[in-house]
Amino acid sequence: MNKEKAKTSPTQIYKPNDILFVTNSVVFNLAVSGVYISSKIDAAAIDSSIPLKICGGIVVLLIIPFTVTLFGYVKTKAKNKIIISNILILFYILLELLLDYVLKIPFREILAIHIPYIIIFYAAAFSMIGVSRTISKKTGFLVVSTFLILIGCLIYNLS
Repeated sequence: MNKEKAKTSPTQIYKPNDILFVTNSVVFNLAVSGVYISSKIDAAAIDSSIPLKICGGIVVLLIIPFTVTLFGYVKTKAKNKIIISNILILFYILLELLLDYVLKIPFREILAIHIPYIIIFYAAAFSMIGVSRTISKKTGFLVVSTFLILIGCLIYNLS
């Protein structure tokens, strides 16, 4: 009788910092999706900006957990690309906070500001995907899925 070893893969045990990062990334993508949908609805209705403010506030408040993950990754001496990706994400959120909440300028109408803003946004979004993919294929797939929802909402907003 031929005894074969069972082909099992070890269960992935995620570190709390990784779980927090992936959760932040999913919440970020879904909150930005909410901003896009709320913007579309807000354009159609007068004084319905409450969902837009809530979703935008969630995006900005993610600066706290992303800062926690950055310190966690620095403390555990994670790969440089993970730390740089976290810094890029935090830079985007700080930029969003500065332009939308502090300066309150209509930067989306100023092409010289809006184009770099878009580039930084997508750099942050792809950084989330990259770090999540580094954690595991499943978490990478989860973040990519929510990013695709974000893109779908953007298309809906622009249509």
